[in-house]
Amino acid sequence: MRRAVALAARGAGRTSPNPNVGAVLVKDGEIVGEGYHHASGEAHAEVEAIRAAGARARGATIFVTLEPCAHQGRTPPCVDAVREAGIARVVAAVRDPDPKVDGRGFRALRGAGIAVEEGLLADEATRVNEGFLTRMREGRPMVLVKLATTMDGHVSVPGRRYLTGKRALREVHRLRDRYDAVLVGSGTIVADDPQLTVREVRGRDPLRVVVDTEARTPVNARVVRTRDPQRTMLLVARDAPLARMKRLREAGVLVATMPRGPDGLDLRAALRWLADQGVNTVLSEAGPRLSGAIVRAGLADRLLFLIAPIVGGGGATALAGVPKASELKETTVRRLGPDVAIEGRL
Repeated sequence: MRRAVALAARGAGRTSPNPNVGAVLVKDGEIVGEGYHHASGEAHAEVEAIRAAGARARGATIFVTLEPCAHQGRTPPCVDAVREAGIARVVAAVRDPDPKVDGRGFRALRGAGIAVEEGLLADEATRVNEGFLTRMREGRPMVLVKLATTMDGHVSVPGRRYLTGKRALREVHRLRDRYDAVLVGSGTIVADDPQLTVREVRGRDPLRVVVDTEARTPVNARVVRTRDPQRTMLLVARDAPLARMKRLREAGVLVATMPRGPDGLDLRAALRWLADQGVNTVLSEAGPRLSGAIVRAGLADRLLFLIAPIVGGGGATALAGVPKASELKETTVRRLGPDVAIEGRL
């Protein structure tokens, strides 16, 4: 199962709206086939493992990170493939909370005389599939809030574009490759004009999501002038200036209107809308104001602080307006060159 979890992780950022799933077939103590879900519309992990095993799948045990599906989607039901391959036993880490599955896969397998076990390495499998599971259970994507700060919590230093060094920058680009969408506020667009693409590592670009209550994003911003503007989504208030929205739509980006909340856009509604578009995971690279609003609203699942060996700075401190102290769980600390990365679950 640990190998299946590692395989599932390879699909990160590529399978939405589907889950990340890995599968390993074992017979007589030997791995005879393995696979993972590469992308939506392609073969599921179980089918990949069965194809790799061929005739050796008969009588084998399949270890899979998520309950096999029992419904017809863009691909046939996995339970049919498991049954037709003659697999004797299914060990699944996590039940699929998707209403189209949610136990139906297990029931179908047992009805076909296949032994089923559930729960092996459930925590590890949940972590690798956190985005899909959060979207199914809570109706919104999983959100990681990333902030770069000085040692005393400032988010900027006069005269410096980046607080952190090259290794930390590569880590951010690695995360962009593995998350479905990267989210910033319009203030970040106006101040920094970021590209929000993957450049420091080999990978694919995420969706670019801008929380832009008043439709302030300039039409000459790099997220608008990009080669694929249709992958830039601007989330604006329903009563934002119509002329600005019109100019942005004419520039080729998607402009979606949202209700207002107490401090700008209704962030919960915005995340629900992204979930409806099939977005499983969101990497927030927003500034302290929007980051603080995400945390205050209870919409952040994980925090990542990239701390530079700098004292002092200027401007706001991280997570503006968050009065309640919270202790992070499952905390990890890593060195990234001269910088320190601290990550944990809220």
